[in-house]
Amino acid sequence: MDAVTILIDWGPYLLGGIAITLGLVFVALAVGFLLGLPLALGQVYGGKALRAAAGLYVWFFRGLPTLVLLFLFYFGIFPTLMLDFPAFVTGAVVLGLRSAAYQSQIFRGAIQSISEGQMTAALSLGMTRAQAIETIILPQALRISLPGWSNEYPEILTDSAICYAIGVMELLTRTSQIVSQTYVTMPIYIACAGIFILLNFAGMQAIAKAEEKFAIPGFGVNTG
Repeated sequence: MDAVTILIDWGPYLLGGIAITLGLVFVALAVGFLLGLPLALGQVYGGKALRAAAGLYVWFFRGLPTLVLLFLFYFGIFPTLMLDFPAFVTGAVVLGLRSAAYQSQIFRGAIQSISEGQMTAALSLGMTRAQAIETIILPQALRISLPGWSNEYPEILTDSAICYAIGVMELLTRTSQIVSQTYVTMPIYIACAGIFILLNFAGMQAIAKAEEKFAIPGFGVNTG
C-alpha cells in the first residue's frame, strides 16, 4: 500500500489529531494570556513581594524543559492534589502555564516601553492607578506587544507534539499509530511534518493580518 492511499484512508483519523493539536495551542495561548498579563502588571506595578512572586514563577516555568513539566504535573503535582485531569487537559494547562511565563515578559516589555509621563498625567487628572492602567496603558501595551506575542503561536504549536509523551492523541501520536499499523515510516512522518508547517504558516498569516490591523500608526518608525 502506497503512502498516498494510506493518507487518504487514515485522513479522518489525522484530521482528529489536527483538531486536538489546535485545541492544545488555543487553550494554552488563552491560559498564557490570562496568567501572563497579570504577571506582567505585578512585575511592573506590584510591591516587592508581588514582584518577587512573579519573578519566581517566570524563573521556574522558563527554567524547566516542557517535557519535565508535563511529567511533573501529570504524574506528580496533579495526582498529589487529587486532581484527575485527562491527558489533554494536563497538556494544555502545562503548555499554558509555561507560555504565561514567556508572555508575561512580552507584556512587561511593552508596558515599560510606554512613557511614565502618561501614568503621571493620568494621576494628575484624578484617575486612579487602576483606571490609568485599564484605559491608557493596557490598550497601548497590548498593541505594542502583538509582534512579540505572535511568536508564542509557533512555539506552542511545536511544543504540543511533546504531549505525545503523556498520551495526548494529537497529530504526532496519531501519526505514530498509523506508522505502527502500516509499517510505512518516512512518507507518513514527512506528511506529518508538512501538516505542522502548514498549520504554522496559516496561523502566522492570520496573526500578521492582526498586527497590521491593530498596529499603532507611527510607533517604531525611525524618524532620525
